[in-house]
Amino acid sequence: MAEIAITRMSSKGQVVIPSEFREGFEEGEKILVIKSDDKLILKKARDMDETLKDDLIFAKRTEEAWKRYEKGEFKSMSADNFLKELEKW
Repeated sequence: MAEIAITRMSSKGQVVIPSEFREGFEEGEKILVIKSDDKLILKKARDMDETLKDDLIFAKRTEEAWKRYEKGEFKSMSADNFLKELEKW
């Protein structure tokens, strides 16, 4: 059965993990936070496998690129011009 506790978020976005849930976590340990709709999932960052770590890095880079695209920071060009630019690299 799932264990349940209630905590609060501070004005700085800080959340205290109730003491009964801290077993196995050390002070200063990195924790992965995953948001899905209105749910937050916490997981020890050291327990991630390399594939998940790579996927998360790619997802973050993609999200940042999309934000730049929405701001109009990307330029449009034809496929031929794109390939010409690519050849310069």
